[in-house]
Amino acid sequence: MPDTLSRERALYLKRRVRSRRAVLAAQILLLVFLFILWELAARCKWIDAFITSSPSRILKTFENLYASGDLFRHLGVSCLETVAGFTLGTLIGTLIAVLLWWFPTLRRILDPYLVVLNSLPKTALGPIFIVWIGAGPGAIIAMTLAISLIVTILEVLHGFCSVDAGKINLMKALGASRRQTLAKLVIPANAATFVNALKVNVGLSWVGVIMGEFLVSRAGLGYLIVYGSQVFKMDLVMATVILLLIAAAGMYQGVLLLEKAIKKHLGVSA
Repeated sequence: MPDTLSRERALYLKRRVRSRRAVLAAQILLLVFLFILWELAARCKWIDAFITSSPSRILKTFENLYASGDLFRHLGVSCLETVAGFTLGTLIGTLIAVLLWWFPTLRRILDPYLVVLNSLPKTALGPIFIVWIGAGPGAIIAMTLAISLIVTILEVLHGFCSVDAGKINLMKALGASRRQTLAKLVIPANAATFVNALKVNVGLSWVGVIMGEFLVSRAGLGYLIVYGSQVFKMDLVMATVILLLIAAAGMYQGVLLLEKAIKKHLGVSA
């Protein structure tokens, strides 16, 4: 019987690996097909390459940016601002969520304000941050923080408050303090919630950085997009958008690796 189960499990794992490889291959082929179709449409004049650009022109733009040294300079500026806003938003938001869970009365007082702040378009705060902090990276990071902070608070706090009340009462009955309940039950039970907050914050952080660079920046991917659109260099705009997609995807993959590490630590199947 154990040998039969082992063979069945081995076959199951092989099928999972094959399925993942097939999906990955289909995704790559779809992307290649879209780029080929895009290039063909531009060369056959089905679309105006001056407006929509084309893969070959975008590749040439990448080569020019690399040769001039601007590629990594602008990418580095945006990545640094994004990581700073992402990290601060996640840490501060989690700490505030812990504080609100610890003090239920404070949570009830601040709940309507959090809802209103979450519904507020954060881009409207950009000019305010520029006046308060100055036209520089600080204002961009502040805008990124403002976008991701409230979402993190609400997401993590909801997870904390959703922990089974019976388990919390059991911890109290066993003599656990509030700090022990938080450390031994609430936080471990919300590992998935924390990871989901990180996934959401990846996109929100990039939105904050790009919008901030639209308003005030002399370097960064947002600056390249604005500059390219102003001088009608659509090749530069499209190349920057693709570079932005690659950077955001890389950051998201980093969060996925963290999720796998957390699941492995907790003994949860990936």
